[in-house]
Amino acid sequence: MDVEIATATPDDAGAVQRVARESWHAAHDGVVGPDVVETAIDEWYDVDSLAASMDRDDGRFLVARADGAVVGFAQAVLGDEDDPAYLARIYVAPHCWGEGVGTDLLGRLERWLREAGADRLRLAVMTDNEVGNAFYGERGYRVLDEREGELFGATFEESIREKRL
Repeated sequence: MDVEIATATPDDAGAVQRVARESWHAAHDGVVGPDVVETAIDEWYDVDSLAASMDRDDGRFLVARADGAVVGFAQAVLGDEDDPAYLARIYVAPHCWGEGVGTDLLGRLERWLREAGADRLRLAVMTDNEVGNAFYGERGYRVLDEREGELFGATFEESIREKRL
């Protein structure tokens, strides 16, 4: 699959929302339920909020395109002296899982973070998200901690993972 990685623009927000909805349902319906997933998408992937998030000075928001269509996205935010950089989101359309899209997105963000002076990248992932945990584990992200998370009334276990850049 030929994939182009580019900096996201506000024009990508609708496509990012579509990919978020598809991938969140595939990854999280069994953990928190489809109603909670829909609420999360409505709250966190509102097109106007996404467009604003793409314009942050302290982060990078990327999209992956195949045949001109957005099939994945990722966002990282720089930390400070005390806190590591943080992977805010990375999702790939389920029909592209296993095709290297997530690896390309994550690799590009890790490279940008290193160049910006970050030495670690931290993230949170639902512990029962088998696809996500396998992805991060295969790329060297180790579990630092586990905690209970809450999302719009649903509770779940969450793994905090980190990798040295």
